[in-house]
Amino acid sequence: MELHEIPNNTKIRVIGNIKTPPGADEIKEGDILKFHRVDGMYSHCTKDDGSTVHLANWAEVEPLVEQ
Repeated sequence: MELHEIPNNTKIRVIGNIKTPPGADEIKEGDILKFHRVDGMYSHCTKDDGSTVHLANWAEVEPLVEQ
């Protein structure tokens, strides 16, 4: 499923087609992020440590069920 198809404020696992803006923090396959919202071509996501990352909206991800 592409990132832009996921509801806001959903925890996700990155599967593939990973692109980030030039100079942005790296995102790797298997990373778990909190997807907050679409922000242009990229998204506003956070890692568990609270750092902000920007993943392309067409990246392949899977939604995770929070427990």
